[in-house]
Amino acid sequence: MIMRKIPFFLLVVLLAAAAVPLTAADTVVEEIIARVNNQIITRSELVRSKEQTRQEAQQQDPSNADKIYADREKDVLRGLIDQQLLLERGKDMEITGDTEVVKRLDEMRKQMGLATLDELAEEASKQGISFEEYKQSMKNQIITQQVIGREVGSRMNLTKDDEMKYYEAHKNELARPEEIRLSEILVATKSDDPKQIEAAQTTVQSLLADIRKGTSFEDAAKKSSEGPTAKRGGDLGYFSRGKLAKQLEDTTFGMKVGDVSEPIRTKQGFVLLKVTEHHDAGIPAFNDIEPKIQDALYSERIEPALRAYLTHLREDAFIDIKPGYVDTGASPNQSKPVETANEEAGAKKLKKKKKMLLF
Repeated sequence: MIMRKIPFFLLVVLLAAAAVPLTAADTVVEEIIARVNNQIITRSELVRSKEQTRQEAQQQDPSNADKIYADREKDVLRGLIDQQLLLERGKDMEITGDTEVVKRLDEMRKQMGLATLDELAEEASKQGISFEEYKQSMKNQIITQQVIGREVGSRMNLTKDDEMKYYEAHKNELARPEEIRLSEILVATKSDDPKQIEAAQTTVQSLLADIRKGTSFEDAAKKSSEGPTAKRGGDLGYFSRGKLAKQLEDTTFGMKVGDVSEPIRTKQGFVLLKVTEHHDAGIPAFNDIEPKIQDALYSERIEPALRAYLTHLREDAFIDIKPGYVDTGASPNQSKPVETANEEAGAKKLKKKKKMLLF
């Protein structure tokens, strides 16, 4: 990963709905559109979540964003209700997410090159984001994920027979081109000065000699590589034919798994390349992609299982939707509210609060 300061707002988009600018006031006039047990969902929360859904659609496929948004927009209120039910279930299960929040924030701090969490909070403030609200959004995500994992995921029974059936049914989709996975060690040349180039060449030759004597390529990359992949042991990922420069393709596709190239001169400097995987074109063997099949099968089955679980939570909850709004996840067996939100005042003074859209 490239070690540079990441714009804080980009990190926020990954975890929470779009933040609302901070104001001095601690109360706002809000319209209640739904009640979930003792909690409420407001119209501004729905608007924010719809805007986040629109942004996600744009990021996913700019050319088809309007259609993606139209398909998802009707389920935004369902998602807010889903989240509230999962958060309440997390509270019943005594899941706090506190430890995980600290760990994630510390990882983010390191990625952004900051010394302390206080500096992370200051960076958030510079972006006009409430750090406390951001942490709460992260905490909500962790709690809901853990509830789903324990209550739904842990009960998924995927057998070897299920995996084999999936493999046979999706063979054509699993076909792949010939590809290799590469790792790199880069010794940069920062100028055209002959002495500097000679020094870099000496360094890369010394690294290659150490690797051939038994030094781990990955350890050498983490310690000595000047490339952006150093922290992950030099891993560059997968490349099919036609994705690399001709010189590099001819060199690497002719190597065996585990081989390390001679130093190659590039614009950035001298690079050592290691082939860590090499897959022939065609349908891979079942054993080679079993983890991928397990993930695909899990993803295929988790959604209906989760919807069934959330339907069950709805049937045990008090949910009241204001006329004009629809919960597309509603169950016909839900208990009917004694009074409707429509009988409440059209606007309530509420403490400002934010929720993230998970589904």
